[in-house]
Amino acid sequence: MYHPHFDGPLMLHDDMGTYAPRIHQRIIAKLTAGLGYLYYQKKSIKLEPLPETMVNEDQASATPDLILVDPTTEFIHVVIEVCKTTGLKSDIQKVIKLLDNDLYDIQEGFIYDYKTEKWYRYKAGSGGLIDESSWSDVLALDLNEFLVF
Repeated sequence: MYHPHFDGPLMLHDDMGTYAPRIHQRIIAKLTAGLGYLYYQKKSIKLEPLPETMVNEDQASATPDLILVDPTTEFIHVVIEVCKTTGLKSDIQKVIKLLDNDLYDIQEGFIYDYKTEKWYRYKAGSGGLIDESSWSDVLALDLNEFLVF
């Protein structure tokens, strides 16, 4: 039988926690379910939605709330972050950094502020300019459709 080795106390430290209130997770679930239906059942999109998945599986890396990846090439084309208004600036910076660092070739990044119900889109190479939009050119669909049902 395998017994994992653990030296630390059996308590959660603040730096090990995750920001995951129910509303945050509910939005991720709705996006994953809607996009998953289009990918797995209808086969109308070619990108697989994966929640809370590392951008680079070979080393410690950013973990967006949702990625849309081409399973054949393993390239991530779209990332989505969900936040409330107080975390908006931080998530916008995270998305811009992911898209503009030229390491991952991600084409579009979205941030959804669930307090204001506003979407923000960033396209790679936009020089830091954010659009207030939920339309994905990569997917050719409106991401907000998955939250209004």
